[in-house]
Amino acid sequence: MTRLELSGYRLAICLGPGGVGKTTISAALAIGAAASGRAVDVMTVDPAPRLLDALGLEGVAAEPHEVNLDSVLRASDATRHGRLRALRLDPKATFDAIVRRHAASAAAADAILAGRIYRNLASALAGVADYMAMEKLLELAADPATGLVVLDTPPAAEALDFLDAPRRLVELLGSRAVSLLGARRGPRRVSMVDIAARAILGAFDRVTGLKLLADVQAFVGGFDGMYEGFAERATRASAMLRDGATGVIVVTTAEAGRIAQAREFIAALERAALHVRAVIVNRAMPELPDPAEIERARISAALKRKLRRNLEDHAALKARESISFDTLRSAMPAGAALMLAPELEHEPRTLPDLAQIAASIHSA
Repeated sequence: MTRLELSGYRLAICLGPGGVGKTTISAALAIGAAASGRAVDVMTVDPAPRLLDALGLEGVAAEPHEVNLDSVLRASDATRHGRLRALRLDPKATFDAIVRRHAASAAAADAILAGRIYRNLASALAGVADYMAMEKLLELAADPATGLVVLDTPPAAEALDFLDAPRRLVELLGSRAVSLLGARRGPRRVSMVDIAARAILGAFDRVTGLKLLADVQAFVGGFDGMYEGFAERATRASAMLRDGATGVIVVTTAEAGRIAQAREFIAALERAALHVRAVIVNRAMPELPDPAEIERARISAALKRKLRRNLEDHAALKARESISFDTLRSAMPAGAALMLAPELEHEPRTLPDLAQIAASIHSA
């Protein structure tokens, strides 16, 4: 059986429909790579409580947290294993850190962070969380001590927007709206439309007393001198997602509906020039036992009949699963590997559980 090989990658992005165990697979791949000797960072967007506990992330968010791998390593591995750091994305904390790092001065950073518009939009503006994940990803990837970053993404319904965040930000920073609201981005002729828009916003302020225009202009103007940096980093993030050292991994389960979602998602990723390197079918059924074992067993005839019926039921499910695999194979991009992650007998709750999943992933 062929194992999933991540040695050639600097970034592994796990994507897939909600509820298929994508975050679990992300954590398992990170643990497996660290146990094999690599220095790994895993960033998860919204982990389940049991994974927070397993990775030791309870109460830890924006900064990488060292994960103790002693429970998944043999004593003989101690001299060769790598290290694992995990973090749970905190978009607001990441945005605050970027402002403090790139503002013209400490006073300018304080003014931005204290502003009413920033306080509200930094947490609520559509796309901010997505782009902050990309900023954090660039920061992790730039660390020379890190060999591999594993990125867990939102469910497939949101993942394409998530991965498209750098391009959307570049477009926003180049838009006329930013100039209109007060960012000094070089000389530009002001049109009658701009003047009319300012007049409408000003009239709105006078009627409502909210001083919205002034607050928004102060917010946008506070970032003066930082826009080029945002645009440059967004361009780098977009290029990194499509780099040859990036492996996009789609995670799904064998249910027909999930397979259909995965097929649509793979096609959308290919259209976006995000090339899928592997598809992992999570919670795959184990191989069925040989029926002859039932006949050889020293058990009662009644129990043998029950075991035969159970085996027949499982064989029917296995046949249905095989049809799903064939359907998925027909949508696989050239060069992508179809992999299986067999189902555990219980919910994964510990690092050894995740390490077991990592070790069990194999080609279909």
